[in-house]
Amino acid sequence: MLDQPIKTYLADLKQQWADTVTVHQLLNMSAGIVNLEKPLAFKPGTDFYYSNPAYGLLGRLIEKITGKKYIEVANNLFKKLKMHNTYCYEIDKPNNGLINGYWLTKDSIELVNFKSLNFTDESWSSFIPAGGIISNAIDLNIWDTKLHNGEILQTKSYMSMINSPIIDSDFTFSEKKSNYGYGVNINEDEPIKYMGHSGRGIGFVSLKFYVPAKKLDVIILENTYYRDNTIVYHFEKEIRQIIMNSNLVKK
Repeated sequence: MLDQPIKTYLADLKQQWADTVTVHQLLNMSAGIVNLEKPLAFKPGTDFYYSNPAYGLLGRLIEKITGKKYIEVANNLFKKLKMHNTYCYEIDKPNNGLINGYWLTKDSIELVNFKSLNFTDESWSSFIPAGGIISNAIDLNIWDTKLHNGEILQTKSYMSMINSPIIDSDFTFSEKKSNYGYGVNINEDEPIKYMGHSGRGIGFVSLKFYVPAKKLDVIILENTYYRDNTIVYHFEKEIRQIIMNSNLVKK
């Protein structure tokens, strides 16, 4: 399935590249999709481009295969895993436990007004698989513990997820370039292997990584987003560096 062109499952796609981009390439951000209405940035599988629209297509693919809405599939999985504080955000619906996000600049702090972002029901539905899920540190630890200990994916699928030749220059996650698997950065270098992901948007910033050899899970959640991109991940980077140079990892 993963090596099949996405047109195999999403027959309504009119883009020419739908016959060449595979599910595998959507998952590891090597499809080159900048915008659904534009040409690809490169030949699929040859480079890395972080693409929210690519993950939107994965959501549509899940809906096509299951015959259910992505929100229903995701929320049912969270319930099964006993992640009681995790769910897909829905416009104009009760979103329990969600705190406010803030934009920060050098001179001001501003509450994010979600409605001012002009999402429609359709555009937000496409964004949910890429970044529209609400959670907290407790639930994310449940996810990481179960994921990395074989309770969510079969071994073959898990190994495909954490092994990839695709390179991502995400210096929030690592001081060096890291590999990018299925929705996860992978650092194979010293002092020890770890994997995870950073994220930012709509007044929130985060970094999460897991060290398999130590069963160490690090989750950093921040509800302030600096407009200055040079410092947006300042605290996340500092905390990562402290932990990776500590006895938690080196012992």
